[in-house]
Amino acid sequence: MNAKFDKLTPGIGAKLNLFFDCCFTVLTLLAALRTQEILQTRVFVLLAVALLAWLCTAVFLRLYSACTPRSRWDNMVLTGIAAITVTASTAIVDWMLYGDKSDAVSFLTFAVVLAAASCLCRLTFLSAFSRIDEPLEDVLIVGTGALGVSTYYRLNEGNSGRRVVGFLRFKSDPPLPYGIRVPVSGTVDSLLDTLQQRPVNEVYIAGRVLSQGGEMQEVATSCERIGMPFAVPVHSLRYERAALLSTSRNTDGYLHYLSTRTAPVQYAVKRLIDIAASSVALVMLSPLLIGVAAVIKITSKGPVFFRQTRVGLHGAHFSLLKFRSMVVDAEALKEKLMKMNEQTGPVFKMKHDPRITPIGRFIRKYSIDELPQLINILRGDMTIVGPRPALPSEVAQYKVWQRRRLSVRPGLTCYWQVGGRNAIGFEEWMRLDLRYVDHWSLSVDMRLILQTFPVVLAGRGAS
Repeated sequence: MNAKFDKLTPGIGAKLNLFFDCCFTVLTLLAALRTQEILQTRVFVLLAVALLAWLCTAVFLRLYSACTPRSRWDNMVLTGIAAITVTASTAIVDWMLYGDKSDAVSFLTFAVVLAAASCLCRLTFLSAFSRIDEPLEDVLIVGTGALGVSTYYRLNEGNSGRRVVGFLRFKSDPPLPYGIRVPVSGTVDSLLDTLQQRPVNEVYIAGRVLSQGGEMQEVATSCERIGMPFAVPVHSLRYERAALLSTSRNTDGYLHYLSTRTAPVQYAVKRLIDIAASSVALVMLSPLLIGVAAVIKITSKGPVFFRQTRVGLHGAHFSLLKFRSMVVDAEALKEKLMKMNEQTGPVFKMKHDPRITPIGRFIRKYSIDELPQLINILRGDMTIVGPRPALPSEVAQYKVWQRRRLSVRPGLTCYWQVGGRNAIGFEEWMRLDLRYVDHWSLSVDMRLILQTFPVVLAGRGAS
């Protein structure tokens, strides 16, 4: 959804953040080394390693991206991981090159002080500059009347953290006044088509309940059906699934509704588990990851990793990472094999797919090709448990009720993986995903994770 995902520092705040983090890295390392000879070769080498490690980690974690929705706690944890990674890299190089001078206490001090300084700077000085960057959330306003216009100015001015990217008109609405350069994509009848073409984080229903109540009700019902968060003025409309989101911090004059469970504490724990588990797994599985990458490179032409655009939360696009298990021109060959598709619906599945390489067949059977998605989980694109991320071409063919699976973050495993994978038809697959959306909890996540291990180890249902 945002072209700035892969930029290291998208915005003034991000550039200042990187500058101060590099300064903290240099100063804390010099203080931790406690060396009297600042011009020693060892100091220059370790400073270069520390700065390079910080930059690589920042790219890896997408640490400075204002386009990745993260909580303040999420950012603090990722900053801590970056500090630990930089410390470990610097300590290893120091031990290999200058083992007799290496001091574990110095590097432990370096890690603690660097993490504390970076986090404190983010929470205080840089918090004001972070608002200069591009807003985290895109919103669509339904209604071009007086309420819609005032909502536009209220959201676009100040520090709302939101950006209005489009309007839809009620049938009796006037045109937008001159000076508002946001496009009007059509009437309320084109809501679903508009949301499919332009993913947003929330829909503001800015109508007059006395004269436009019927149309407002249709918009709210459509948002419920696809799991899109929406906000309404203080009016009495009927809701089937949506629950009122706490308004204690909302100052825009609207009530905000979600069609998924509002469990902020559980979501925070879920994200913490994602960060901890993916970090530990990447470290522990690094020998396997390196080995698989080497085998892929040796046995077939092409890159080790396969990057593919997938659809994430509320229709946002992200680059999914996998080990390449097919020939390089697999996507081009797919069109020729469509008649042999063994799965119903828009998804393509083929048991004996000729595009799969010999090593690819093995890593797909045991889901080893999915392991690089631990990076997507650490970044925040995905979660451990959630519906599998779909291709944009597949989402374009979804029925309205199936699009509600996009109301939660996609994941590595869910009911489909533990229930038979490719042996399950598309319609049943979608219903299983909606079962997860409607009944999610941490206990459900734990149960699905435990059920995934025997399925993966046995290679059941994979092709």
